[in-house]
Amino acid sequence: MAKMSTDELLDAFKDMTLIELSEFVKKFEEVFEVTAAAPVAAAAAPAAGGAAAPAEEEKDEFNVVLEGAGDKKIQVIKVVREVVSGLGLKEAKELVESAPKPILEGVNKEAADAAKAKLEEAGAKISLT
Repeated sequence: MAKMSTDELLDAFKDMTLIELSEFVKKFEEVFEVTAAAPVAAAAAPAAGGAAAPAEEEKDEFNVVLEGAGDKKIQVIKVVREVVSGLGLKEAKELVESAPKPILEGVNKEAADAAKAKLEEAGAKISLT
């Protein structure tokens, strides 16, 4: 069987009735054991020039989220005050006690990793989002 181009396939589909197209889709799903949504997504990638799917963009902004203070709450409060500028003791304590809570938002990777390392060293459970 000769390979049909995309344009030839589209021309063939244009000549079909809706019932014929519906039957074609059902048969296609049976033969290839897929749903109609999957072949459309799979067909879109080669139509884009056959290039591989683009890699996920690397994030440049991170949120440092305090998941829990752990056993050393006082140490974590001290580090939170160090990491988040302008926090008083009361605000830092409230922040730690209200976990899970974002500590830093929209910071670069280096700042997020540094804050995470300091907080984890003090005993806190941290996640980056």
